Amino acid sequence: MGTPNDCETHCQVNLTDRLTSGLLDTVNDATELSESAASNDPEQGLAAVRALRALADRFEAVQVHNAREQGWSWQAIAEVLQVSRQAVHQKHSRDSHP
Repeated sequence: MGTPNDCETHCQVNLTDRLTSGLLDTVNDATELSESAASNDPEQGLAAVRALRALADRFEAVQVHNAREQGWSWQAIAEVLQVSRQAVHQKHSRDSHP
């Protein structure tokens, strides 16, 4: 019979699919990063800001891809992101197929 730790791992796999688990990890990481960004230690705070910027870029790429898959125009995406159509197209066009 396995240890309680084995059950936790096995049960968690059954309860949470990989996508949801990855999203939860990302949310937990974002929470930790936002707390670090408020640190009084500039090195820790600036490193957290850099990591949050990278995380926001990944979220943006996913959502732009989702929007393009659903038929959104570059202009519509740009308006929601409050950037120019050219900027969003240049940044994401190679990642989007429609």
